[in-house]
Amino acid sequence: MSLEKLKPQIETIVANSEKTVDERLLAICELLEKHVEYYNWVGFYFRNGTKEELHLGPYVGAPTDHTVIPFGKGICGQVAVSNQNFVVPDVAAQDNYIACSITVKSEIVVPIFVNGENIGQIDIDSNTIDPFTEKDERFLEFVNKKIAEILY
Repeated sequence: MSLEKLKPQIETIVANSEKTVDERLLAICELLEKHVEYYNWVGFYFRNGTKEELHLGPYVGAPTDHTVIPFGKGICGQVAVSNQNFVVPDVAAQDNYIACSITVKSEIVVPIFVNGENIGQIDIDSNTIDPFTEKDERFLEFVNKKIAEILY
C-alpha cells in the first residue's frame, strides 16, 4: 500500500479518542509494519521528563533490550540531540549504531515536535539495505505532526 493511502488511516487512528494515546501509537505501529513491506520494526521513543534519555514506547517487531537510550548514543540518541531526521541506508557503515537485531540493515528516525520541542521520535528498522526515500521522510513527518496533536 502506498504511503499516501495510509494517511487517512493514520488520521482515523489519531482521532479515535476512545483509545488511550499508547493504544493509538501502537495501532499506528501495527498499521505501518503491516502495510509497508520494508518497515520491519516500528516504534516510538520519548524523552524521559527532563533527563537526557529516551524511553521506549509502543512498538511492533522483534523484542529489544534498548528500552532506555542516552542522548547522543545510537541513531535515536543522535536525533534527540540534532532535532533532525536521520536516514541510515546501511547500518553496517554507521559508527554510532546500536544493533538491535542482526537482520536490521537500515534505519530511519524522525523526531516528534510538540510546541517546537523535540519530545520523541518514530524509529523504523528495515531488513533491506537502503529502502528509505524522501517520501518516507515526508510521510513520517506527517505521522508525527498528527501524533503531536494528542501528546501533552
